[in-house]
Amino acid sequence: MAGPAAGSEGAGAAWEAVIGLETHVQLGTDSKIFTGASTTYGDEPNTHIDPVVCGLPGTLPVLNQKVLEYAVKAAMALNLHIAEHSKFDRKQYFYPDLPKNYQISQFDEPIAEDGWIEVEVAEKGKDTYLKRIGIERLHMEEDAGKLVHAGSDRLAGSTHSLVDYNRAGVALAEIVSKPDLRTGREAAEYASEIRRIMRYLGVSDGNMQEGSLRCDVNISVRRGPEAPFGTKVEIKNMNSFSAIQKAIDFEIQRQIKAYESGEPVLQETRLWDESKQLTKSMRSKEGSSDYRYFPDPDLGPIEVSTEQREGWRAELPELPAAKRHRYADTLGLSQYDARVLTDERPMAAYFEAVVAAGADPKVTANWITGDIAAHVNANRLAYGELPLRPDQLAEMVQLIENGTISGKIAKDLLPELLEQGGSVKAIVAERGLGMISDPMAISAIVEELLAAHPAEVEAFRGGKTKLQGFFVGQLMKQTGGKADPKLANRILAEKLKG
Repeated sequence: MAGPAAGSEGAGAAWEAVIGLETHVQLGTDSKIFTGASTTYGDEPNTHIDPVVCGLPGTLPVLNQKVLEYAVKAAMALNLHIAEHSKFDRKQYFYPDLPKNYQISQFDEPIAEDGWIEVEVAEKGKDTYLKRIGIERLHMEEDAGKLVHAGSDRLAGSTHSLVDYNRAGVALAEIVSKPDLRTGREAAEYASEIRRIMRYLGVSDGNMQEGSLRCDVNISVRRGPEAPFGTKVEIKNMNSFSAIQKAIDFEIQRQIKAYESGEPVLQETRLWDESKQLTKSMRSKEGSSDYRYFPDPDLGPIEVSTEQREGWRAELPELPAAKRHRYADTLGLSQYDARVLTDERPMAAYFEAVVAAGADPKVTANWITGDIAAHVNANRLAYGELPLRPDQLAEMVQLIENGTISGKIAKDLLPELLEQGGSVKAIVAERGLGMISDPMAISAIVEELLAAHPAEVEAFRGGKTKLQGFFVGQLMKQTGGKADPKLANRILAEKLKG
């Protein structure tokens, strides 16, 4: 396929990248797609295989109904149209990690087509924007096994390879985007949103390190949005969202440089080399005809009834994009807070439980996205395991809001509460931590402070007004952080002026 030439019509237009993603999501079923073999990760190699996985004569695959449920729910969450009728096909290719020498997949009649998701593209130093990304299709298929190359840390230079078929036959949903992405950042945000949605649904853990979510990128460049597509290159071997962005950004510049210097861009598959931060050629890209698809004769057609489809739809949770909009529009949170709180469903559930117990949403968001999230991450906890229950955090927030305790007192108490929970109101009463809000008491303390620091008072009155912060600090130190900050600042300002 010929790509855009530097001297072609529209050569003065800016270069534009055209990007599509193929995302493989491992569906989190206990058994494989066509057999009862276990899907447990990390067990001894070749302990989760059976005659069906290996395609031995006389064996017949049977579709795992939980796989169908998960695939349909995933498709609904991506706004795809569910096919009333679909089928499985055999995709022929020969590689050591494919025990049958064909893969059962879906070709021309997938389970779902023509959908979209909304992504929020946030990048440091740039305006955040929303973009709708089209999704071409979602289809079900089985995974291949895994090759472990020995004698070297990479394929080149290896002396031999070992094959592990534990992953062979594990259920996958392949999600194919439309070529609507234009930057590495957009692609990374799209992949991140796919993972987020799958985790919200509970159909996949989305663990990229374990291969539960894998992305292949198709990318070309052209001279402006009206120009024909350039030659498409596929990039594999990306195990993080950061790697997706960096690989795309590198490949965009590589292709532009090639066209501008008159070199061809070949249709091929390339690998991302994380250590060298570049893409390198792997093989020429196959076309669909190379796979010799034909309907799988051992598997009948897939029928999804209206009743079944609507039953599954009723089980869908509120999805991340809907939560982000609700948090911003109804609860008044910033885009940033809404994005952070909805990144993981358990964090969002904890936040909503605190707000439901009567706490202010913005103040709650600050506590959860700050100190509490730091504690959860550092200790690798789940929000459901936190000793500090949502109603107890709500009580703390309310005590700050009504002036019973200061923010400093709450921050001092928080580590203890995160470790063992407890009623904040009871702790405050027991330890006498209530905020000092009596103007007479604060005035007396201020008078003592001013008398103890005459040089600083004189300097303040001579124009060094920043010294008010010094006096506030001394006041808080003397009162153990219990003085009402607003009242203390007002009284200090009056007394300092003389």
